[in-house]
Amino acid sequence: MDLPSLVVVLQGALSPNPDERKAAEQSLNQFQYTPQHLVRLLQIIVDNNCDMAVRQVASIHFKNFIAKNWSPHEPDEQQKILQSDKEMVRDHILVFVPQLPPLLRVQLGECLKTIIHADYPEQWPHLLDWVKHNLQDQQVHGALYVLRILARKYEFKSDEERTPVCHIVDETFPHLLDIYNKLVQIVNPSLDVADLIKLICKIFWSSIYLEIPKQLFDPNVFNAWMILFLNVLERPVPLEGQPADPELRKSWGWWKVKKWTIHILNRLYTRFGDLKLQNPENKAFAQMFQKNYAGKILESHLNLLNVIRVGGYLPERVINLILQYLSNSISKNSMYNLLQSRLDTLLFEIVFPLMCFNDNDQKLWDEDPHEYVRKGYDIIEDLYSPRTAAMDFVSELVRKRGKENLHKFIQFIVEIFKSYDEAPVEYKPYRQKDGALLAIGALCDKLKQTEPYKSQLERMLVQHVFPEFSSPFGHLRAKAAWVAGQYAHINFSDQNNFRKALHSVVSGMRDPELPVRVDSVFALRSFVESCRDLNEIRPILPQLLDEFFKLMNEVENEDLVFTLETIVDKFGEEMAPYALGLCQNLAAAFWRCMNTAEADDEADDPGALAAVGCLRAISTILESVSRLPHLFVQVEPTLLPIMRRMLTSDGQEVFEEVLEIVSYMTFFSPTISMDMWSLWPLMMEALADFAIDYFPNILVPLDNYISRGTARFLTCKEPDYQQSLWNMISSIMADKNMEDNDIEPAPKLIQVVFQNCKGQVDQWVEPYLRITVERLRRAEKSYLKCLLMQVIADALYYNAAMTLGILQKLGVATEIFNLWFQMLQQVRKSGVRVNFKREHDKKVCCLGLTSLLSLPADQLPGEALGRVFRATLDLLVAYKDQVAEAAKEEEAEDDDDMDGFQTDEEEDDGDVSDKEMGVDTEDGDEADSIRLQKLAEQAKAFRPNDDSDDDSDDDYSDDEELQSPIDEVDPFVFFVDTVKVLQASDPLRFQNLTQTLDFHYQALANGVAQHAEQRRAEIEKERMEKATATAAA
Repeated sequence: MDLPSLVVVLQGALSPNPDERKAAEQSLNQFQYTPQHLVRLLQIIVDNNCDMAVRQVASIHFKNFIAKNWSPHEPDEQQKILQSDKEMVRDHILVFVPQLPPLLRVQLGECLKTIIHADYPEQWPHLLDWVKHNLQDQQVHGALYVLRILARKYEFKSDEERTPVCHIVDETFPHLLDIYNKLVQIVNPSLDVADLIKLICKIFWSSIYLEIPKQLFDPNVFNAWMILFLNVLERPVPLEGQPADPELRKSWGWWKVKKWTIHILNRLYTRFGDLKLQNPENKAFAQMFQKNYAGKILESHLNLLNVIRVGGYLPERVINLILQYLSNSISKNSMYNLLQSRLDTLLFEIVFPLMCFNDNDQKLWDEDPHEYVRKGYDIIEDLYSPRTAAMDFVSELVRKRGKENLHKFIQFIVEIFKSYDEAPVEYKPYRQKDGALLAIGALCDKLKQTEPYKSQLERMLVQHVFPEFSSPFGHLRAKAAWVAGQYAHINFSDQNNFRKALHSVVSGMRDPELPVRVDSVFALRSFVESCRDLNEIRPILPQLLDEFFKLMNEVENEDLVFTLETIVDKFGEEMAPYALGLCQNLAAAFWRCMNTAEADDEADDPGALAAVGCLRAISTILESVSRLPHLFVQVEPTLLPIMRRMLTSDGQEVFEEVLEIVSYMTFFSPTISMDMWSLWPLMMEALADFAIDYFPNILVPLDNYISRGTARFLTCKEPDYQQSLWNMISSIMADKNMEDNDIEPAPKLIQVVFQNCKGQVDQWVEPYLRITVERLRRAEKSYLKCLLMQVIADALYYNAAMTLGILQKLGVATEIFNLWFQMLQQVRKSGVRVNFKREHDKKVCCLGLTSLLSLPADQLPGEALGRVFRATLDLLVAYKDQVAEAAKEEEAEDDDDMDGFQTDEEEDDGDVSDKEMGVDTEDGDEADSIRLQKLAEQAKAFRPNDDSDDDSDDDYSDDEELQSPIDEVDPFVFFVDTVKVLQASDPLRFQNLTQTLDFHYQALANGVAQHAEQRRAEIEKERMEKATATAAA
């Protein structure tokens, strides 16, 4: 397509008529891969005579095309752009980027990023020469812009991936230093100068982020840079041109320069200025930094902060970064000494006022309470907030230098409490009281452990916190709820005080002000957790839940859902009457959160987090009422739309949580409804499309469908569940690109089919065995080999004659049995088995091998019979030992649980010295070391110590929990019954078998026979007890 035609098409893409727009987009898509297309788009973007809207459309199309097609995403994918076109774009884009208006420069900047990340240095070796040349020429801005992208490519790279950085620094830093020097000397510099300095700072930041480049280890070079950074740090920001609007002001060029300078100095200090560093070269650098610069930076930071003490302006991010530097200085003696002379001023006149409620808070509280709440609970906001940095500074100060500072600071807080109590209503320092409460809440961990404060906490709450529950000021009511929550876990000597706090927090959930309601819910969680007598909460549970849902209608907040989960957890089955209402409200909240998240289109949006929280809370409810199947029927219509929509690609953010709900619904419902069966195809499609990582999670509901809805699984043809399961399993097991770990659920599912559909899926035995044998030949991990071998064992248990016939037909019977016996005999040096480690694995193998014993002589000759018989005996003994060991451990755990049962008084006493704890008594050490030795031995027994097996013990996955029809089959009884049949049907063959057994195996056989009779008696007793209990019920 020639240039004029392309312009016409791009104009069409701007048309208000949807048909014309669609036609234009189709035309663009049709011609996008033709030679010269990219070059022509670039010509339009840089043509100043062309209409701006057309240039913008061209730039967006250009950016999207490059992002998608510049370099192939798959190893074997074809190149979609001609090399000649790529060269044209590379040669011209550099020239034009700096000249374009910002609107277009942003788009081309993204393109440059894509191209540099893909092509530098291999396909674009001259890029650095261009940058170097232009740093010395008129194109300084363009060169810095490109160098920033280049440096950013390596910001997070370490070791050998970082090698190009050294070259970039060696080639460009001398020029950068020169440019920086000249810029700093300009009198009355313009905003453009700030922009250039900011670019230099960002390039420096990216280059030093993970490692100091070698060039900067030269003290003279480093000093030259530090002189400039300190100059910029100390120099006042020009007053002229500062925007009045606070939002514009904080992102004004000169404040940005200040912020990036502080960023760099903080990074140098915290990452490279620490004397504890091991690397000798870095240690020398750290000593030099501490000696020559750390103190100067501290002085400059303190001077800067002083501006806010006298009412001047500093951007919030700058305050936050300076306080981070000061917090990092507290533990270093030389720095703390410098800080000490100004510490009181800093603490009481700068840091504490930052903790107090201020005009901006009040404005936001009044104008946008939702935003006030969001900011208060947003972790990202904390990274930038001066208040959080001030709290961190105080916490660090009392933690590291508590002796000289804790008492002094608490005295200051007590004075504020006092003056607040004594002042008449109209003169009370409400905002200072707010800051004092925040400080008390922030220091709760320290105060709970330290006398004399520890024993005065309850009195402090009653005197200074509880009265604020009825304050005329909303922010104080909110703060009172928050502080009460921080201290809910202390031992109240008077339970009435706990009760009063709890009821005040519950009342706060009905407060007219939204932030008070949210802080109250947050605090409630701590009260519910620490409540010893649930009767305190039980009577108000219905109204509590009502308030909850009103709030959830108003705010999307993860912490709300956490509190709800805590209540559900505490009350368990008592939640039954509320289960339906809870699920309905949570489902409604979930849809609202999803809509918000979709509108915002940000993954870490609070709406998206709260959506996950809603689903988790639904799971918690379903778990708490799991013994009440009728409730599942009631909640199903509410949850079905969520499951249907979120099992598609729309639900990737919440897929795991949705699968958990599907698992509960298919397991605990009285039966699996037709509506629930409609989810099966969705899970199959998801597995084929995007959800392979969730295969272990999908395994659980699929198992439930097959085991609890066996009849439908076997008879339904529309859809054909058996066929769709085969399609999925066979494609996953045949996929050569899939790792052993990724396909583990596939053999487990085949086992589910064989175990649940005994005698009813004969037509599937051969296909499933064929893919199992094929995959077994490629398997490397021992755990997968075991799983695949268990499929064969299950097939033998399903129908031994048919399975053996199929293995012989495939010509693999001898190979498979040799491998199986070899795997059964493989042990580590410690004597522990390498394969079939879990009880379930051993049991499946026992049932499979035992099933072979029932085959007639023409199918299983004498020698094979003896081999199978002996292997089964060995395995049964190992199984018996493992079951006994597990029972013993469970008993010991129960005992431990009783030992671990201690009162809150004992637990709360955190301030016990080492001596009291008996740490330095000899016996304690010895007992500990014996216990540790045992633990180490246990761990060792589970850890593979032969190099051939690189499996971790992820082998012990939680599908031990999955139920199966073979749970009802006792392997000892099954073995003895099978042998009795053999003895009765072919006495001569049985006699020959027993004569070939040596004394050891005869003893084992007798032991197994006795154990089988014991098990038979136990099973009968359990059956009778069950029947009696059922009759009584």
